[in-house]
Amino acid sequence: MKSNQAIAALGALAHEHRLAIFRLLVSRGPDGLNAGSIADRVGLLPSSLTFHLQNLQRAGLLAQRREGRQLIYSADFGAMRALVAYLTENCCDSATACMPCAPPAAGKARRAKTAA
Repeated sequence: MKSNQAIAALGALAHEHRLAIFRLLVSRGPDGLNAGSIADRVGLLPSSLTFHLQNLQRAGLLAQRREGRQLIYSADFGAMRALVAYLTENCCDSATACMPCAPPAAGKARRAKTAA
């Protein structure tokens, strides 16, 4: 990922509604959601939702597909992974013994959430 792509992605996510939309779509996985469901869950009017979805798409964070008459939006997981990799590529100067930026094991993260 190039710095201008990271800046566009971070800029798109630097808004309350767009961040909520992106997090919702990440939680839905590759299946995604239609625009109406996104609007209902995030609490936005359709015209406002369209603006935010377009912003996230221009930043390369969303995929869109048509199913019949509906547009289905999903997070672009490749772009998300590329952004996280870009942000962490210089962690501890890539020393393998020091990885504070490495994500915790999936099982540990889930257990910590449910215990809280």
